[in-house]
Formats: sequence, structure tokens, C-alpha cells
Amino acid sequence: MPLIYDVTDENFEEVVIEKSYEKPVVVDFWAQWCGPCRALKPLLEKLADEYDYVLAKINVDENPHIAQQFGVQGIPDVRLFINGKEVDRFVGAYPEPKLRQFLEKHIKSKLQQKLDEIKMLVLEGKREQAEELFKELLEKHPENKALAIEAAKFFINEGKIDEALKVLDTIKEYHKEYYVKAQNLKELAKLKEVCDTLKPENELDNIYKEAACAAVNQDYERALKLFLEIVQKDKSYKDEAGRKGMVTIFSLLGENNPLTKEYRKKLAMALY
Repeated sequence: MPLIYDVTDENFEEVVIEKSYEKPVVVDFWAQWCGPCRALKPLLEKLADEYDYVLAKINVDENPHIAQQFGVQGIPDVRLFINGKEVDRFVGAYPEPKLRQFLEKHIKSKLQQKLDEIKMLVLEGKREQAEELFKELLEKHPENKALAIEAAKFFINEGKIDEALKVLDTIKEYHKEYYVKAQNLKELAKLKEVCDTLKPENELDNIYKEAACAAVNQDYERALKLFLEIVQKDKSYKDEAGRKGMVTIFSLLGENNPLTKEYRKKLAMALY
């Protein structure tokens, strides 16, 4: 259960300063009449357990001295204390994604700690344990699409394409922040399948297999060069596999990446 306290002049030092040496303390300056405060309150309470922080709520009407001491002018005013010191703050009712960003600058969520554990398991070659932990997390956090993306990447790397696609199919178009990433990973899953299973019968097949493996191994420059070679030799090869491979990598890299800019021009020249 999250630790949530109503803080006053009398217990401020004990709850905020002393406890911040044990775990982060989020201080919420609020008031009953404040609509944005009421909107923010359930989010702060909901995330307190996930990010393992103490939530210290200070009613500014009942505790004007503390509010004045900290120069509170608008509410909600949220401060983060670690090791006895204020390390960050914001004013206003942040939506959940923005609130998470604020917290993650300073605190690792329990989920992130588990993801770090998975990375260590993979590095140690304990891939079965990593897979089991991913499955546990997916069952526990079915609504977390960032987790779904990370799990799908793992399954793709493991060659478990059906598992990856099953996870990616849970990300719908209205999950705007994650939908494009999910579609890119579906294309990457296809390339992984090509890398693992394609038995080349001609020169283009050889190039395609090598390009697909390079893309999966994140050697994007090599992959783009090879996919471009396919486009230059035969634009229609395997339903425009060369062009589609390049577009997938552009999406993975982002439009501002130098490789994207360079190879978009080369693709345009090859096509037209």
C-alpha cells in the first residue's frame, strides 16, 4: 500500500524531510476549492505505489505558513524531495504521461526495475527466465503499452514471431503514442522471419536475407544499403520488399536521423 500523509506545520519535518532519506517524497500543495488539484490527486495516489514514493499532501488553506515558506503561488504545486532536499517541482495538473516523465527523471518505477532485471538475465544468457518474467509482467500490466513494445522486441529477437505479433495486436490505433511503433515492429518481425527462414534461390534472395538480418541486428546503415540495392536491381522484387524494408528502418530511426535523410533521397532517386 502507498504511504500517503496529510502534512501540517507540526509533522512536516518528520514526514517530508526525514522520510525522504528512506524513499522519495512527493509533496502536493492543494486546496479543497481547487479543481485541478482534485484532478491530479488520484493520479498522484495511483502512482505512489508503482514508483514507491511517499505522498505528502499539504492543504494550503490550513497550512499557510508552509505554503508561504516554499513560495507557493499557484496550485496544485508539486515538489519532489530526495535525501532531505527538493530536487524538482511543477505547477498545474499534469496528465498521467507527463507526470510519469516528471517522476522518471528521478525515480525508477517497480516495472522499470523488473525490466532492468530482464536485461541482466538476457546478458547472462538466462533467456527462458527473461521470457517468463516478461509474461508475468504482461499479465500483471495488460494496459501498459510501453511494456508491450519492450516485450515484443524481446520476442522478435528470440525468433518467437507469433508471440510478438500477439502482443503487438493489443496495441490499437487509438493508442496513439505506441501504434506506429507497433506497426514498425510488425514489419521488423517479418524481417526476422526472413532472416531466420529464407532459403536463397538467387542473388536478390541473398541480398534480401542479408539486409533483413542486418535490420534485425540494428545495423541499419548496412540494411539500408542492401535494401536500396534491391530497389535499384528490381523495384517489384517480392512485392516491393526493398522499398518497404527501407521505410520500416526510416520509421525506426525517426525522420531527423541522418541515415533517414540520406537514404530517403537515394530511395527517391532509385524510384523516380
